[in-house]
Amino acid sequence: MKNSFYAAAVAASLTAIPAAHATDFDVQITNLSNAIYFTPFLAAAHPAGNNLFVTGQPASANLQAMAEGGDISGLEADVMALGATVVSNPAGGLLAPAASTTFNMNTDGTSNDRLTIVAMLLPTNDAFAGLNAIEIPTEPGSYSFDVPAYDAGTEANDELLTGGGAPGAPGMPADPGGLAGTGGTGAAAVDTNSNVHIHRGSLGDANATGGGSDLDSSVHRWLNPVVRVTVTVN
Repeated sequence: MKNSFYAAAVAASLTAIPAAHATDFDVQITNLSNAIYFTPFLAAAHPAGNNLFVTGQPASANLQAMAEGGDISGLEADVMALGATVVSNPAGGLLAPAASTTFNMNTDGTSNDRLTIVAMLLPTNDAFAGLNAIEIPTEPGSYSFDVPAYDAGTEANDELLTGGGAPGAPGMPADPGGLAGTGGTGAAAVDTNSNVHIHRGSLGDANATGGGSDLDSSVHRWLNPVVRVTVTVN
């Protein structure tokens, strides 16, 4: 099933009393990578039973647009339709290696007790960091979550810097760090797994003007986790 959202079946009584959840909390997002940048993040506190992505399922069109080109507008519309509490682009642009951004969220008067955070990794074809609908802690304190990168499964990881980024257009949009090479022939064919899955990381090579990849294996290689999210309940 390919939708903007995958809605899980939720059994609930009309008279059930909602569980208590934190209504005021701070969120810090930290880039854990060496040379990877993140496109603008989308952070959403939303009701349980809804997910922007599900591993083992095809990516929605809006997830594909974010994972291939960093466009969060479609996903933002999806969560806004749920009455979510949303913070878009908290870093005011790209989040550089080792950099952090911090923001406040307040869900008072809502049932928004799950937190989702997503952003694309640059330079990649369709990798994205995804904190997937975690339950927002209820007790005062700080809670850290190490976030992996997922492969949207929508594009071959050719690692070619072609200016791609539109959904369905091959290639990587850019290397904000300016460390990529040219002349690559393509590092990988289309994945056999076309569903959302854990990303295997970038390969790269040592040839700045050829080889299979336009990425530098001594600079652009990364392993999970790629982001740390720290939630501080006030």
